[in-house]
Amino acid sequence: MTEPFSGSTAPPSPQSESWVKTVRNSLAGVQYDYTRGNISRGIVMLAIPMILEMMMESTFAVVDVYFVARLGKEAMAAVGLTESMLTLLYAVAIGLSMSVTATVSRRIGEKNPRGAAISATQAIVLGISIAAVIGLIGGFGGSKLLGLMGASEGVREVGSGYARLLLGSNVVIMLLFINNAIFRGAGDPALAMRSLWLANGINIVLDPCLIFGLGPFPELGLTGAAVATTVGRGTGVLYQFWGLNRGTGRLRLTGDTLRINIGAMARLVRVSLGGIGQFLIATASWVLLVRIMSTFGDAAVAGYTVAIRILMFTFLPSWGLSNAAATLTGQNLGAKQPDRAARSVWTTGIYNTIFLGLVAVVMIAIPATLVRIFTDDPEVVAVGAQCLRIISYGYVFYAWGLVMIQAFNGSGDTGTPTWINFVSFWLIEIPLAWTLAVSLGLGPKGVFWSVAVAESVMSLISVLMFRQGKWKTRVV
Repeated sequence: MTEPFSGSTAPPSPQSESWVKTVRNSLAGVQYDYTRGNISRGIVMLAIPMILEMMMESTFAVVDVYFVARLGKEAMAAVGLTESMLTLLYAVAIGLSMSVTATVSRRIGEKNPRGAAISATQAIVLGISIAAVIGLIGGFGGSKLLGLMGASEGVREVGSGYARLLLGSNVVIMLLFINNAIFRGAGDPALAMRSLWLANGINIVLDPCLIFGLGPFPELGLTGAAVATTVGRGTGVLYQFWGLNRGTGRLRLTGDTLRINIGAMARLVRVSLGGIGQFLIATASWVLLVRIMSTFGDAAVAGYTVAIRILMFTFLPSWGLSNAAATLTGQNLGAKQPDRAARSVWTTGIYNTIFLGLVAVVMIAIPATLVRIFTDDPEVVAVGAQCLRIISYGYVFYAWGLVMIQAFNGSGDTGTPTWINFVSFWLIEIPLAWTLAVSLGLGPKGVFWSVAVAESVMSLISVLMFRQGKWKTRVV
């Protein structure tokens, strides 16, 4: 049984409004029908809040490094090693997020918001269950896990509290990802954006207060950064649940939608497995890269950490633009318009290429200047600048890869990106990184070149597979 959209605001006419009004409506969260009208206008309506959302997510990382860098290279190395472990959590969270975006967007395209709400509930239940297990392991074994990652005794001493708290409270990370995926799939990206604005604003205020003990706050050092991030993200999650319960967007989690539905959960798990496997492959390879970097000393890990945070600041907005392709793909497939879905993806790819191409120019031209924003340590600056310049050479390729992968995921075809990631990261990136960095003696530079090559190969394969069109027949 289907229902009309729950919001009271009528979709604007896709042809009559000005582009300025489109931007304003996008930020205001005005509802829009993404299955008809001008594709570029629909991309803008989705992409602007999604880009701002991803920028807020990347700001978490940049703000932490900015303040933590004042504590020394051991603290920065602890952040980098902990982040590499958290990427495994991100793999699960993003995998679930991909499946909920695919199913929610498909149901919305079918004009079935109740079915979308039921799918969203199952994702939340799964996310909390998985986070509980990870929290127990990380909360009690944070220091030992740092040791397994190759941390020196000094890094373990400084970072054990940081690692235990972030890993132990991972449920807020999980829910932040899943709930925002619900909003994006429903076509309500402004709600996702606002939750991260709130979370990030709190983190920015609390970070220096808790790290350095400003005013009435205790001086917690590196652990203070974990407290600030957890409190900020937790507040963002509370705002998300407020929005989902009140039904301010296209769907509302209330009544009989708040129950376990075995059929809906089974479909969600089926799609999630491919997504989780896809990102586990990518992020596990990331962990191994950090492990290789740790053999070159704390300065190498610290420089790599700073550079990757800067790269995240540019990549996540690009990922936000790519998320627009996922929503457009899912909703248009739900509306039985596969050709419109394909046109939406190609158009988004062009926009993403322009954006990342401009970013690459800056990264290649002034990498050391960007790294010095966070640290003056000459060893760390040298490694970080080298990382930025080399990885940026492939940005134009990455732009297409990000969009294509998200389009596959939005269609519910999470299997194709999984094997693409396996080939790119496990058969190319890891062996190449070890060969160049260790066997041929190039050091950290070898790791950076392996990333650039693997990401470019992934993008080329993704474009070729997307052109085959099998994703158009995916059932979710």
